[in-house]
Amino acid sequence: MRNASLREAAIGHKRLFAHAITTALAALVCQAAIADSVLLGRVVGLADGDTVTVLDSSFVQHKIRVAGIDAPEKSQAFGNRSKAHLASLVMGKPVEVHWHKKDRYGRVVGLVMVGAVDAGLEQVRAGMAWHYTAYAREQSAEQQVSYAAAEADARLNHRGLWRDATPIAPWDFRAAKRQAHGSGP
Repeated sequence: MRNASLREAAIGHKRLFAHAITTALAALVCQAAIADSVLLGRVVGLADGDTVTVLDSSFVQHKIRVAGIDAPEKSQAFGNRSKAHLASLVMGKPVEVHWHKKDRYGRVVGLVMVGAVDAGLEQVRAGMAWHYTAYAREQSAEQQVSYAAAEADARLNHRGLWRDATPIAPWDFRAAKRQAHGSGP
């Protein structure tokens, strides 16, 4: 009798272990699905040089924060030019957004592709945005190299915002603005 109850307990533990493994694998598959999410649509609006609005086939609008870049704020030098350049790349065009997360404002953060063109990379190449190195770990190794090289080339050739003798990074601009308004660092 005792051996039978030990066997039943062992079988119960094996089932519990198998269930835990299955649950863990399902969670990993869900995370992988999120990491590989693709949104298809048409760009119908721009907030600035790194944020667009995409209308999907169900007529739902999605705010998209272009991954890998940080563009000048609207009230900052080159802010309007950056927005205009991004508009020339994406406005009214069909896009494919490869995304993996949403930011604290609920915007999808993703790679915005117009055909084979990476809109974020083109913003950096034109000197209309910085490579946002604080989030580079979220990019592939190839993207990190491409974006860094594009920024270095834009700086070297004084394209876009790099014409300015002392361009202020958007994250520094926002921090100074918060500090001036007493919001702290």
